[in-house]
Amino acid sequence: MNDIEHSPAGPGRTGGRGPGRPPKIDRAAIARVASEIPLSDLTLRLVAERLGVSVPSLYHYVRGRDDLLKLAAEQSVTRLSLPVDRGQHWAVWFCEWAYYIREAFVRDPGLFAQYVKGAISLEVMAEPVNTALGLCLRQGFSPEEARRAYDLVSECALGAAVTRLRDRNRPFEPELRRVLARGDRDLPHLERLAAGPSLLEPAPFTEQIHTVLAGIAVRRGEDWTELSALLEAVPGD
Repeated sequence: MNDIEHSPAGPGRTGGRGPGRPPKIDRAAIARVASEIPLSDLTLRLVAERLGVSVPSLYHYVRGRDDLLKLAAEQSVTRLSLPVDRGQHWAVWFCEWAYYIREAFVRDPGLFAQYVKGAISLEVMAEPVNTALGLCLRQGFSPEEARRAYDLVSECALGAAVTRLRDRNRPFEPELRRVLARGDRDLPHLERLAAGPSLLEPAPFTEQIHTVLAGIAVRRGEDWTELSALLEAVPGD
């Protein structure tokens, strides 16, 4: 189904509306309303209620709940205030990007689920990708190096989001202690972790992303100690 705006009765028919009267809903209106609802709660009925129309009316513009979720996810992404190119060092921009996308997905697990499913297209993500590549190219990266750096940083941040979301439902420490309490397996290294509370704490994301950026810098022959001082000023956890 295309996205041409028309009345539910179909193109060229008024469906009871007066001549020249604009349609009551379109995909843009549906997207705006849907993006205001947590994706985990999103239903066609709820969107229809907020728009003041019937559920069947929505089917002239969306194919079902999956299409509605995709539409809402893409609308939500367009509203994000992504890091901008201020001429900062490439490592600073990547650090800001990593913090940003990790927190965006942790705040909205439904958005993360849609991203994993591929519902958020490159068309929607083109601006941050283009910004990252352009910033890197101006600072001496080859196109291949810039693409790989973007992918590596993004994957680190996505992995951190997965860990945070999983820990909400299955925290590592109590699960570990339940496994050890059964006493049916010889797990000496996990027992050692359990004996030291500090060993059970996950590594701060700041440490993780700084390690990734250090690796990129070292491979490029840059002085990591200078970059480390720049990154200390980037707000994070």
